[in-house]
Amino acid sequence: MTGLEEQLADYLMMRRALGYKLTHQARLLDSFVGYLDDHGASWVSVELAVAWATQPVGVDPVWWAQRLGAVRTFATYLRNFDARNEVPPKDLLAHRAHRVAAHVYSHDEIDALMAAARCIHSPFKAATFETLIGLLAATGMRVGEAISLDSADVDLDGAVVIVTNTKFGKSRAVPLHTSTVTALDTYARQRRVRWPSPHADSFFVSTVGTRLIHTDINAVFRKLIAATGIRRPGERRPRPHDLRHTFAIRVLLGWYRDGEDVQARLRSLSTYLGHTKPTSTYWYLSAVPELMAVAAERLEGTEVWS
Repeated sequence: MTGLEEQLADYLMMRRALGYKLTHQARLLDSFVGYLDDHGASWVSVELAVAWATQPVGVDPVWWAQRLGAVRTFATYLRNFDARNEVPPKDLLAHRAHRVAAHVYSHDEIDALMAAARCIHSPFKAATFETLIGLLAATGMRVGEAISLDSADVDLDGAVVIVTNTKFGKSRAVPLHTSTVTALDTYARQRRVRWPSPHADSFFVSTVGTRLIHTDINAVFRKLIAATGIRRPGERRPRPHDLRHTFAIRVLLGWYRDGEDVQARLRSLSTYLGHTKPTSTYWYLSAVPELMAVAAERLEGTEVWS
């Protein structure tokens, strides 16, 4: 292990002890340290940091800024021990971030995705992905939260799942509709038959009895999207995460339809979705033209729903 690799290991251990997961940043910094080693550098220079950060071609400049941001924090740590380490200026690759527009699935599109999942060659894999897609659509959970669920986290008698491995490290309870409980119970029975003693404690398991991973989910989802033909001209390919967006947007549309005080109820939706900041939930109010139109007509006092 090189000196920089040892320093990176110490840095990650220190940050994680403070509660940061740093899964993504660890991968970036591991790549950066390898880049420095390849160039014979024993400390961080702004020149090499920028060269590494801008390596990916054909990407949004926001990605360059995020890569350099990870280096900047690490370099600040290193400078406490060796003044030769240079900290890249905060605005060196500054670029205004923007969120990817959400694809709002229609009810028919969600039904089509689940039907396509049922056609997967392996019956157990088909059941796994049909149930997973249904859970994401019904609860708005993040994909990572769903695949991190252990069997003990799914309380079918209490009609609730406990999300513990969240993006921001906070646990929350997600109530379930009766139909969702029935679907999860059916899958749990299938899983017990297929894997009486799985290799993981996870609720959702792969065909080899292990916990599902993001790369496999994305690969299967791309095939399902292609099979169903869900894509509008000019739009990027819909993602599994868009099921979360769809859930949030449908809830907001329902509140507007029912005449609810949406502003007053946004905090409850923010808590339900596991957002740490209300601004993350407010984004939906301006991100979808359909929702903006309903909100505008509501403000004008006109009848939106006939």
